[in-house]
Amino acid sequence: MPMSDDRGRAESLNIINALRRGTVPASGLARLAVGIEVEEGVIARQLAFVADGGGDLKFIKGDYGAGKTFLLARALELAQEQGFATAHVVVSSETPLARLRSVYQRIAANLRTRDDESAFKAVIDSFLYAIEERVLEIRGDDLPDEELREETVRSIERSLAELAEGSTAFAAAVRAYYEANADEDYGLAQGALGWLAGEPNVGRPFRAKAGVRGTIDETVTLAFLVDLIAVVRGAGFSGLVIALDEAETTQALPRAQREKAFNNLRQLIDLLDRGELSHCYLLVTGTPSFFEGAKGVRSVPPLADRIGTVGDDGYRNPLQPQLSLARFDAQKLEQVALRVMDIYAEAHGEVDRERVSHRFIRAQIRQLTGRFGGRVDVIPRLFLREFVDVLDKAALYPEYDPWSAYRFDPAATEVTLNEEEEAVMVVEW
Repeated sequence: MPMSDDRGRAESLNIINALRRGTVPASGLARLAVGIEVEEGVIARQLAFVADGGGDLKFIKGDYGAGKTFLLARALELAQEQGFATAHVVVSSETPLARLRSVYQRIAANLRTRDDESAFKAVIDSFLYAIEERVLEIRGDDLPDEELREETVRSIERSLAELAEGSTAFAAAVRAYYEANADEDYGLAQGALGWLAGEPNVGRPFRAKAGVRGTIDETVTLAFLVDLIAVVRGAGFSGLVIALDEAETTQALPRAQREKAFNNLRQLIDLLDRGELSHCYLLVTGTPSFFEGAKGVRSVPPLADRIGTVGDDGYRNPLQPQLSLARFDAQKLEQVALRVMDIYAEAHGEVDRERVSHRFIRAQIRQLTGRFGGRVDVIPRLFLREFVDVLDKAALYPEYDPWSAYRFDPAATEVTLNEEEEAVMVVEW
């Protein structure tokens, strides 16, 4: 279905605003995507398989500047377009792979759908609404409220038991949430949501009401993840896509925690392969050192065996567990700039393509990459910020001549480079 003019312009404005800030736009990424058609196709086919009841994964490998963040964001956008709920988790010292409970908490906190940015509550509400609708369909619309409530409570536990063989505590908490809302006890309902989301400091009144103890811990986290996926499915979604971003930070952990993190990854892969995480798609991004370094995946052979690649004969095989990204080059950057001009025109009005010409774009790329020793892979974000600035000035000032006015200030690089870009500048190929 074609996008309405108003919606298309709003999306274009959002894209340009994000590029001004040097961030990945929240939507419309297909309009910027260059050179990832094969990768998109592979991911789309995997998502279709997962929607049909499978479980699958993809490890995205690339140097800093290869576009891992962009491809990951595009994959999540594709997933939401296909009816999935998604969760983007940045692996860090606060959310290490060694602590599955922390990962689960971030999954719940970052749950997104096409309609909701913070979707955890909305997904559970949709799940309960669907159960009530089924009860009314079977028992009739004139069912008294008390009987509807009793039958819905029974159906909650039956539904979770049918959809997932997980923790009975999860079903008890969902039931407590439903009953608290029915009683208009919204404090208790909020406590139930917090407990289901893995929050550590949920009050005693909720635990007493629901008949559960303590909080979610490492021993039940994966069971809770299975139940969460069941709720996502029961709410009408195709499944859950989990993105574990910047997994290379795992290498900085002490050896015992690092090995635990890698074994947690292996366990997730085995659950997917055994069909115990159906309707779940796992995406993991990492730099080459994460896969090949001494403190990376290869330090835990059982994991390395599961996600390793078969030889390298010059032909990339994106169907293998690892999907390797090539570094960004000047030709791709030029294509992106031309697309940005079209998006800018929709957002702010037609661009003067005589002043901001194709020839000027190439010259700007040469000038900016020259400041970084010809390294195109490190500068896409910086270039697009500079390029949008040129487009802005050309739109604002009729007398503005990009050829004579544009100057890249090398002194600004110290404050505009982010950690990834600073890191890649010291890497020698």
